[in-house]
Amino acid sequence: MSGPQSPVRAVRTIGVVAPGRPEVLDDTDAEPGPGQAWVSTEYSGVSAGTEVALVRGTTPHHRLHWDPDLRAFRDGPTAGYPVRTLGYMEVGRVTESRSPDLAEGTRVAMAYGHRTGYCADPSVKPVIPVPDDLDPLLGVYLAQMGPICVNGLLHATAQFTGPGGGVGDGVRDRHVLVTGAGVIGLLSALLAVRHGAADVVVADPSAQRRAVAGVLGLATVDDDGGAWQVVKQRWRHAPGDAGADVVLQCRGHDAALATGLKALRPQGVVVDLGFYQAGAEAVRLGEEFHHNGLSVVCAQISRVPRGMAGAWPRTALADVTLDLLRERGDDVRRHLVTDVVPFGDGPALLADLADRRLPSPPLQAVLRF
Repeated sequence: MSGPQSPVRAVRTIGVVAPGRPEVLDDTDAEPGPGQAWVSTEYSGVSAGTEVALVRGTTPHHRLHWDPDLRAFRDGPTAGYPVRTLGYMEVGRVTESRSPDLAEGTRVAMAYGHRTGYCADPSVKPVIPVPDDLDPLLGVYLAQMGPICVNGLLHATAQFTGPGGGVGDGVRDRHVLVTGAGVIGLLSALLAVRHGAADVVVADPSAQRRAVAGVLGLATVDDDGGAWQVVKQRWRHAPGDAGADVVLQCRGHDAALATGLKALRPQGVVVDLGFYQAGAEAVRLGEEFHHNGLSVVCAQISRVPRGMAGAWPRTALADVTLDLLRERGDDVRRHLVTDVVPFGDGPALLADLADRRLPSPPLQAVLRF
């Protein structure tokens, strides 16, 4: 005989009921208990790459079975539908609290998806305060998107100076190529500038996105297949030694990774923040990768570099993001956030993105609740 049911609260969430069919769904969340608080959502950022893959059903979890013990994909049961929650860039107000650390009225950033509300438990999921001096919409970058970019810099640090280094030690006084002028690429480039890179260039095939990078004060190059040669001409260190010290690869296309590898100087490093849904057939490991002794390291938000976890919890990554937003927040708000749409219009936006129906896709769309 089952015991009493825990009290729950009705919420609405954006999910995917079948491939190509995002919808607003009715859902529930737990009522706040001791140490918890209720957060009413104000804004939620759209991560077009991750969410569109879930709408299309092209993630590896929808093609293969993930074995969490062996941490490998293999044949077996795959993820199905409905997907009840999308998104990871939320800002909300604490409207009820049973936690001494979360006062009612506090604005916070979290990663819980496009939901009208959420039961927050700081012992389970990071809760990042959004200070009053920051445009609240920019809080969408504090809990996860900004930390993704900061983590990329930390992986560069780990490659060059080891786990004891600071966030800027992998880019300071170095020549940095950023491949991809999406939100992650632009934020990563701004972080590299802020933390002392000798020179930063952003490569992207989109003239529109390069224009945004230019307005932000970043040098750009058209990633048309010849960007690597432009970079090597720009950064000539010695005979037989030209190119970037580090590439922050921020575009989910194998051609961008190929550009990054060709643009590196000998023994350079690609820190890869991209996600290759279609594989990486354009990458040739027998060419520059082999002949120049290059490295590729994956930087993903689920873990900071080995040996850095104690010094770099998610709150510390958020602090570095906040420093950048305090310095460049007006520019980020003006040039990166291109679309703010009502929550109820979110499914239509995601469907249009998945079907490539928009003549000018948003750089950063934000849902307003």
